[in-house]
Amino acid sequence: MLTLFDHRQLQELGITVEQVEQQLNRFRQGFPFLPITAPATPGNGIIQFSKEEQALLLQRFDQWGGSRLKFVPASGAATRMFKALFEYLETGKKGSDVDEFFAGLKDFAFYEDLRKIITKDAAEDDSEWVKALLDVDGLNYGNLPKGLLKFHAYPDGARTAFEEHLVEAALYAKDSAGVARLHFTVSPEHRKGFEALLDEVQQRYEQAYGVKYEVSFSEQKKATDTIAVDLQNEPFRNADGSLLFRPGGHGALLENLNEMQEDIVFIKNIDNITPDKLRADTIHWKKVLAGYLLQLREQIAKYIRELEKGCSDIKLKEIAQFLEKEFCITLPEVKGEEYARTLYAKLNRPIRVCGMVKNEGEPGGGPFIARNADGSLSLQIAESVQIDLQDPEAQRHFKAATHFNPVDLVCSFRDYHGGRYLLPDFRDLATGFISQKSKDGRLLKALELPGLWNGAMSNWNTVFVEVPLITFNPVKTINDLLRKEHQEM
Repeated sequence: MLTLFDHRQLQELGITVEQVEQQLNRFRQGFPFLPITAPATPGNGIIQFSKEEQALLLQRFDQWGGSRLKFVPASGAATRMFKALFEYLETGKKGSDVDEFFAGLKDFAFYEDLRKIITKDAAEDDSEWVKALLDVDGLNYGNLPKGLLKFHAYPDGARTAFEEHLVEAALYAKDSAGVARLHFTVSPEHRKGFEALLDEVQQRYEQAYGVKYEVSFSEQKKATDTIAVDLQNEPFRNADGSLLFRPGGHGALLENLNEMQEDIVFIKNIDNITPDKLRADTIHWKKVLAGYLLQLREQIAKYIRELEKGCSDIKLKEIAQFLEKEFCITLPEVKGEEYARTLYAKLNRPIRVCGMVKNEGEPGGGPFIARNADGSLSLQIAESVQIDLQDPEAQRHFKAATHFNPVDLVCSFRDYHGGRYLLPDFRDLATGFISQKSKDGRLLKALELPGLWNGAMSNWNTVFVEVPLITFNPVKTINDLLRKEHQEM
């Protein structure tokens, strides 16, 4: 039972009682597994473009004059990047990861900053170097978001991940007026840090790349937080009796994405960025994906208008074949007028074109063909926790997957009239996650909303395109910055 105090708390957060009740029911009932029917592979759900096709699509995008935006989830803390270093400070034991860190210390982009603050006496003690890097009275890297860390060194100075996204946006997200628009989702405590860095570097990059930046920031909305429960699925309460709400995961950013107004939106994580020497492939493929999105959107608009006027059976069959060929959508068993309405509904949705790389052991989601609640089939990005690996057939499909989701998306929210789709209308609420956490020494269950590129986009028209592995360069640990892909020189 919710108390009067609880109702006031919900009102302050912008969360309804109905939302809380739905979330509590999810804890009690759990989430169903995603019924995958096959992995998406080249020739069966993943497109491989020839060089000639790439050239045409790139040209199509370069000739397009519409508005575009780069959307970068950037609220993630860098703390986990330094797990091995924190353990070293706690235990005094180095291990292979710490040894690798010190062996490559001079190759990190932040080395010169570190060297300036380390005293001569402290320089003889390895732990002092780590403290200077992580502690608040040093570089404070242990408490900053990834976007504010220096990733790459250049002759004229080092760049943070945030700055590298500015550079990248100037090369493919600049419109015909020379304006590059970027939006970063950040945590409240670090917003001022991002804004200060932007003030410091904006003019320099504008002059260097002949571009005008329009950069905006937003924070995950408190109304997207989800209630936590105890192990008996009853609301978890803080020491003062208030309900505990936790961030709903990156799926909560759907609300932020829904506020973007541009014709197409590029989505890429803050830590997946390359130095200048490797940027050409990224720029090329971003434009290819966007060119294909524009081609699909034009064809969809044409078919929708024909459906509104009335179509022959031959035309209906052509549209069904288009859905199956481009999006792997196989329709449920419907006939007559319902058949045309179903085709219309499947066409009239947001679109995303997703780059996929060959899987070389990276953890995370992958591309699959899955069965929807209405009986149709479609392409979905699924995490391993969404798949019933105890089921032999599902396990076989999972093991047969060849590609990995690097979060490399180009999206369109515009409908065929030029209006905008309401993105929450196209998510699948049955695709969230439940995990076990703790607070104040007590175990609890936490609920994550449908992932931004998983269930939050479940009912979008989805295309998977194979892109080169070189376009995927994430930084999950500090030593990833020592890989040759992140060393400019």
